[in-house]
Amino acid sequence: MCANVIVAEDDEKQAELVRRYLEHEGHAVTVVGDGLAALDEVRHKDKEPDLLVLDVMMERADGLDVLRVLRAERRELPVLMLTARTTEDDLLLGLDLGADDYMTKPYSPRELMARVRTLLRRTRRTPDAPPATGATDEVLSVGALRVDPVRYEVSVDGAYVECTPGEFRILAAMAAEPERVFSRQRLLEELHGFDRYISNRTVDVHIMNLRKKIEPAPRKPTRLLTVFGVGYKLTDPATKRAPRASS
Repeated sequence: MCANVIVAEDDEKQAELVRRYLEHEGHAVTVVGDGLAALDEVRHKDKEPDLLVLDVMMERADGLDVLRVLRAERRELPVLMLTARTTEDDLLLGLDLGADDYMTKPYSPRELMARVRTLLRRTRRTPDAPPATGATDEVLSVGALRVDPVRYEVSVDGAYVECTPGEFRILAAMAAEPERVFSRQRLLEELHGFDRYISNRTVDVHIMNLRKKIEPAPRKPTRLLTVFGVGYKLTDPATKRAPRASS
């Protein structure tokens, strides 16, 4: 599972440790020490990197700013964030901006490598990577929504929708079983590999972001519905029955 990985970490000892572990697993590693250098490295690579390991607290643009810019540029490379911040709000902010995984310091390098392997598999950056849980080789259709597990693509009414790997996994699982109500815990299982501070609110953030992308009016969803007290379900708005007229 050889991959091209950029490590953006301003702590030289920490960066060297991460580099050694990644190279031991066969990855090609480039280390940079600040946020602007990370942006330059991503932009000037001949081929987009397979993974960015991104420290949050850096000078010359912190990790969150780097992530904002990368997603605004529609760059889809997977991002694993490292931070000393341990609050749930920090975790949710990182996920909301488009991070694919999030680890808090101090962490075990061996756990970090396990996260890297999982993330590379999930984002299908390797030839033997399996499709998302519950997905098949067939395009999944729920009304005008299409989810392609092979190409890792989502579209609505023929228009491409950009999703993070976490968002894609949730959507693929739900599209494989339309009308099924998924509990938050069940959807959390689709997001395996996240930090131990993960919570049900993480699912809510992903659902909120997905609604912005697939709903005509995100505040009044018709596809990705809340089932109060239970969880969420994916439905085809065109199949909704009109209410019966009162007699």
